[in-house]
Amino acid sequence: MLGEHRYALRTTWTGDRGTGTSGYRDYDRAVTVAVAGKPDLLASADKPFRGDPAKWNPEDLLLAALSECHLLSYLHACVSAGVVVVDYVDEASGVMVEDGRGGGAFREVVLRPRVTVADASMVEAAEAAHAQANAWCFIANSVNFPVRHEAVVVAR
Repeated sequence: MLGEHRYALRTTWTGDRGTGTSGYRDYDRAVTVAVAGKPDLLASADKPFRGDPAKWNPEDLLLAALSECHLLSYLHACVSAGVVVVDYVDEASGVMVEDGRGGGAFREVVLRPRVTVADASMVEAAEAAHAQANAWCFIANSVNFPVRHEAVVVAR
């Protein structure tokens, strides 16, 4: 399945409080992200950047994309290896560092999947499947910081 895949969405700023961006504290960081055929995602900046902590922010979305991409790639790798996964939960975390000039970057992300497989004979192959999943994950292959894995695999 080689090919080029295109994605599109609309991001709309909804935070005009009546004076636009007349000052740094004069506007809300509210954003609506829309993809055709999907529910809208209400987003904002993170709280330290004057955003609404109850809404998704770009940093949350990047971490979520890495976690979900690894999960989906991992399930594929397990099917290919004959491993039956019956449960998967990831407690992912990331560290972003500000550069003092108004920008910054993620330093690393750590994925901590806890995987349950159907039989103890599958544990070794299930552990090895994380390396394959990392190689297949489009999102992890698109970032310039390490995405580490601290996986735990147990048998049902």
